[in-house]
Amino acid sequence: MTGKHVAVLMGGFSSERPVSLSSGTACADALEGEGYRVTRIDVDRDIASVLADLKPDVVFNALHGPFGEDGTIQGLLEYLQIPYTHSGVLASALAMDKEQAKIVASAAGIPVAEARVMDRHDFGSDHPIKPPYVVKPVREGSSFGVVMVKEDQSHPPQIVTSSEWRYGDRVMVERYVHGREFTCGVMGDTALGVTEVIPQGHAFYDYDSKYVKGGSKHVIPADVLPNIYQKIQTLAVKAHQAIGCRGVSRSDFRFDDRFSEDGEIIWLEINTQPGMTPTSLVPEMAVHAGHTFGKFLTWIVEDASCLR
Repeated sequence: MTGKHVAVLMGGFSSERPVSLSSGTACADALEGEGYRVTRIDVDRDIASVLADLKPDVVFNALHGPFGEDGTIQGLLEYLQIPYTHSGVLASALAMDKEQAKIVASAAGIPVAEARVMDRHDFGSDHPIKPPYVVKPVREGSSFGVVMVKEDQSHPPQIVTSSEWRYGDRVMVERYVHGREFTCGVMGDTALGVTEVIPQGHAFYDYDSKYVKGGSKHVIPADVLPNIYQKIQTLAVKAHQAIGCRGVSRSDFRFDDRFSEDGEIIWLEINTQPGMTPTSLVPEMAVHAGHTFGKFLTWIVEDASCLR
């Protein structure tokens, strides 16, 4: 029994609030089971004063999306000098910005898909790049705002320029990569297993595929040639290190093997705050590697620090 006081930050006010509440609750319950003294905090604008009064030994960051995942809360925790989990200010900000993350990853020799970043209002009647392509908000997670444009679509997606769009004005237009979806977690500087994600009844790994029970099938270890499996693990660690991540991260990939068994592996993005819900990928990878959920979280807590 450690007796260490852990404040679990969850909820918040991004689009990913429901996911964060689910992650935070699961983590708080498991950490209590490991002997930690846990305070659950549904984050609001007064979080600095709440933490200053509470004075926890460690903050477990279970927030997702803007504010919780983009370096903002990390900077506040640095200011308060409270050790915290996951990545620090710079890595969190870099990873959350898809444009900057791709620049860093590409410079490190990690294969990425060709893309163009533009203002959504500049979409006209012509496609910005040759379809098929994917439109992604530059600074969102959990596939919020992701739009797939098929090869036979005659015009750009109208939702991107509509008043209903609420994911920011800067978007990335990225070449669609055919093939299978793989993901790989990193714990410290060690790759966990590679999982193939197969959406069930969805065109791609969208929000419902990620968080609704039965929305996707997770195959771990992925049924793929050993050299491809190992290459994905190597690239995941390389991305973790290039971005400057700490603790746990997860990189997502596409693998197009239509023309050869070695195919094309493309790194899509890195997630510095992987979900910790019952259907989340990284906890499954940790269990596959021999860690219980509680012991996995204990490792994350004991890894916490400032100046990350």
